[in-house]
Amino acid sequence: MKNILLFLALSSTILFSSCEGDPGPPGEDGGLVFAQVFEANVDFQYIPSENIYETSFIQFPFTVFESDVVLAYRYEGSADIGNGETADVWTQLPQSVFYLDDTGDVYQYNFNHTFVDIQFTIEGNFDLTNIGDDPDPTSNQIFRVAVVPAEFAKTNPSMRDILEVMQADGSQIEKIEL
Repeated sequence: MKNILLFLALSSTILFSSCEGDPGPPGEDGGLVFAQVFEANVDFQYIPSENIYETSFIQFPFTVFESDVVLAYRYEGSADIGNGETADVWTQLPQSVFYLDDTGDVYQYNFNHTFVDIQFTIEGNFDLTNIGDDPDPTSNQIFRVAVVPAEFAKTNPSMRDILEVMQADGSQIEKIEL
């Protein structure tokens, strides 16, 4: 019985002890990086020579890098979410608006941007001078812009890079005939 207890004590000591090695290289300082958001209330101006509505360029109110991802949303109104509460409804751009009069007419809210500014446009497949006025889709439009931090990928890995990471020579890869 003493031998069994001694064996269990030694086994558990060895089993539950851990080795310590080199601490390894320190990691890069990180931090929480959040997407930044702002809203803009805009009026569109019609450009007859291009049959397009556009806004003036809106400067970003914070620093945006060329690799950052820019998303834009148009305010649609508010919706009842129960208990007498409402929530804003946002539609991501581009957003198409189809007329239900069998003409095939459609216009689209869209945007373009640099890392300095953003511009909103309305483009369509018909003469946009008669775009409608109930409600006016060209004035007092609210857009929400979200800028998501991103970095360009360094390179596209080749098959050789992938095999090197896997520590394989390619012979272990099963080939499937289709």
